[in-house]
Amino acid sequence: MPPEKARAVRFDRYGGRGVLYVAEIDMPSPGEGEVLVEVMAAGINPGEAGIRSGAMHEMFPATFPSGEGSDLAGVVVDVGPGVTQFSAGDEVLGFSLRRSSHATHTVVPVAQLIPKPPQLSWEVAGSLYVVGCTAYAAVQAVAPQPGENVAVSAAAGGVGSLVVQLLVQRRARVLGIASARNADWLRSHGAVPIEYGDGLAERLRDAAPDGIDAFIDLFGPDYIQLAVDLGVPPERIETIISFAKAGEVGAKTEGSMDASTPEVLAEMAELVASGAIDFDIAATYPLDRVADAYEQLEQRHTHGKIVLLPQPLNRYRPGRS
Repeated sequence: MPPEKARAVRFDRYGGRGVLYVAEIDMPSPGEGEVLVEVMAAGINPGEAGIRSGAMHEMFPATFPSGEGSDLAGVVVDVGPGVTQFSAGDEVLGFSLRRSSHATHTVVPVAQLIPKPPQLSWEVAGSLYVVGCTAYAAVQAVAPQPGENVAVSAAAGGVGSLVVQLLVQRRARVLGIASARNADWLRSHGAVPIEYGDGLAERLRDAAPDGIDAFIDLFGPDYIQLAVDLGVPPERIETIISFAKAGEVGAKTEGSMDASTPEVLAEMAELVASGAIDFDIAATYPLDRVADAYEQLEQRHTHGKIVLLPQPLNRYRPGRS
């Protein structure tokens, strides 16, 4: 049986990292078609910081006190009525649409969970959903063809590193825009590294003298304008962040919600579990240090995922993670 209380990240008003705290709450109880998951790992994402700061209020308003977190992996500890897909003790990964994964325990509908492949560590499994489904949707949006030149901004970031690898798998020629220190990683994963900063347009033209066929923006609106200036058709420009600018030029804005299905998540999990795609973990933090985790995230220079660990990873017997 689960304990009577859980611990969860909360914030009572919009603001900086200082508004975050960890509260003791009543243990959630699973309803029809739901399971209670003891969360072993939960990734953090820029969108969550945007929600917490109020920057995304028009699109994703918060109701206070608000929970936080989408990514999760953990162990089923209780099941609600009608659940046959999972049993207590099953290892799962998936997502919460209730902003509730940054906690020791959370209730999740079974349609938002898949079995955790045994090859995946808790850290990887618990941070796969947002970046995996977002990368999948972004690549689908531009429909890359073999041999096409596809530029990607923030190409070595959490989403970008997966986008690059998915594009290479489709035999596109990837122009990965990132800092010089990420050039070796991009080159080793089949991309052409392009350093960001002054003169970027010229460097892209030099790298693709016949033109750029598609552009995936993972950083900001200036890259959408750059894509337009480079002659990329608007219907082949995709952004996961610059929604207003995309509306101005007619670019696409497909993201994780466009690919939030168990089938897509299972496909991405299998690609990572099989070694077909590398998935890097940059840092881990205990739940009580959630503000420190976001401080590192908000520097926007981290390669790989930052993950909260609400439970000690040795809580379950060796070999299960």
